[in-house]
Order: sequence, then structure tokens, then C-alpha cells
Amino acid sequence: MSLAFRTVGILAKPSDERLSGTLETLVEHLHARGLSILLDQATLPDLPGLRDYSRTTRDEIGQRSDLVIAVGGDGTLINAAHCLAPHGKPVLGINLGRLGFLVDISPDELGSRLDRILAGEYVAEERFLLCGRVLRGETVVHEGIVFNDLVYKVRDAVRMIEFETHIDGRYLFTQRSDGMVVSTPSGSTAYALSAGGPILTPGLEAIVLAPICPHTLSNRPIVVPASSCVEIRATRHSRANSLVSFDGQTMIDMEPEDRLNIRRAAHTARLIHPADYDYFHILRAKLHWGGHP
Repeated sequence: MSLAFRTVGILAKPSDERLSGTLETLVEHLHARGLSILLDQATLPDLPGLRDYSRTTRDEIGQRSDLVIAVGGDGTLINAAHCLAPHGKPVLGINLGRLGFLVDISPDELGSRLDRILAGEYVAEERFLLCGRVLRGETVVHEGIVFNDLVYKVRDAVRMIEFETHIDGRYLFTQRSDGMVVSTPSGSTAYALSAGGPILTPGLEAIVLAPICPHTLSNRPIVVPASSCVEIRATRHSRANSLVSFDGQTMIDMEPEDRLNIRRAAHTARLIHPADYDYFHILRAKLHWGGHP
């Protein structure tokens, strides 16, 4: 068993009826191997098999755990990554639903997969995050970290926004559209893909800007360096209200003069995968690409 993982924190998707059996199996498995277990007090249900274990805050889980296991889907792992990135702790995903891009282990193979990871047989990777700030004058109205994307979009269903985009203080373009997806490589297979953006492999140091339903078809997605500072703001001619979505989990309404400032976050998300992890296999499965010719 790997000496690196002595204390394991567990987070879960709240109110999922499929949780109970997987959680109790997971906790029993970890306990049998002599590991200390910390349960997230915000998401773990009150099950008989969990009552002998400590419940605590996510901040304490981040401080005390050597490994954090997120039980749910990609959204659960993304939510865990937001909380745990400042602590630099690796996150492993157990999948309760369909195959995800991020959660690797299905409940029926939990024991064998987990034992190999605890024995040190795993793939570790870091993925950069983005930090978005909504600025009103020089005041920061909201600041948040995203794993996938920030989406600047129209708040009024039947109108388009007219907005400017600047990169590192240099004017890029003005466009009329339903908005813009600003994505990490991790998020390039999410909303940005639906908006016509390219797929970026996770290790690339780049940011995708993908317009949503642009009025002019020449407005195409663009990829810029991960070190770039992206700023988006409505023009004075725009008659639509706008908002910004942080990973689809937090929505912030924007006033006409507000600016959305986006840059690389100070922290990265650390992920743990089984030793046979293959990103291209996941792409083929999720996107239904053909097999060998």
C-alpha cells in the first residue's frame, strides 16, 4: 500500500439515491486497509455504515487528507476541484452514472481499481484552472475559480449581446451573439464543444474562446495562450442584459458597465487516474467515434 495515502477524504453528489451502497462499500474497503477516513459533512448521507467516521468541513478535508475521493459524476469532481485546489490535494473520481470525462472508476470495479491506486499504480496529472472576476469600476463584485469554463451570455432569451473582447489589453473584436464560452482544455469537451470550439488535450497550455451563436459567421473560435488575460465587456450600444456562469454552478448578473476579467488561477487541480487511463479512449467512447478502420 502506498504510504502517501494514509488519510482519505470522501465527497459525494448530494441526494443521489445510488449513493448508499457505493459509499458503504468504499468506506469498508478503506477501513479494512487501515486508512483514516474523513467524510464531507455537507454531502454525505446519514447511513448506518458511515456513523463511526468523522464528518468535517471541506476545508479541513483539504488540510488533512492525502487523497480525496469524489463519488458522483463529472460535476461532483469539478465541485471538489474548486474547493481543494488551494490545498493541492489529489482527487479521484468514482462514477455513479454514465461514463464521464473525469470520473474513472465504476462501482462494480471499485475494490480492484482502488487497491492498485493505493499500491501506487496510478496516473497523476495537473490541470490548470481559470479565475474569473466581475468588475464594476474598480470594485470586484464576484470572483470565482472554474475547472471547465466561464460563460458570458445573454440574460434576455430573445436578444443578442454586443460586446468587445480584449486579450492582454489589446482589442480583439466586437461581436453580436448569444455570448462567449471561455474554456480551459478540460472544458473544451463541454459547452465550448457545443459552440463549435476545438477539442484541446488536457496538457495543453491554452484557453479557448468560442462564440455562442454569433450573428456573423466569420466570428470563429480562437485559442490563446494560457498566460493571457481575457476581458469581455458589453458595448454602449448593447441593449441586452448579460450574466456570467462559473462552471454552470454560480450565475452572476452583470450591469451594463461591468467587465468580466479572466486569467489563469494561481492553483491547479490535481487528479488521480487508474494506471491504464487513456484520454483518447474516453473521447472515442463519449463522442461515439469509430473504432479501427
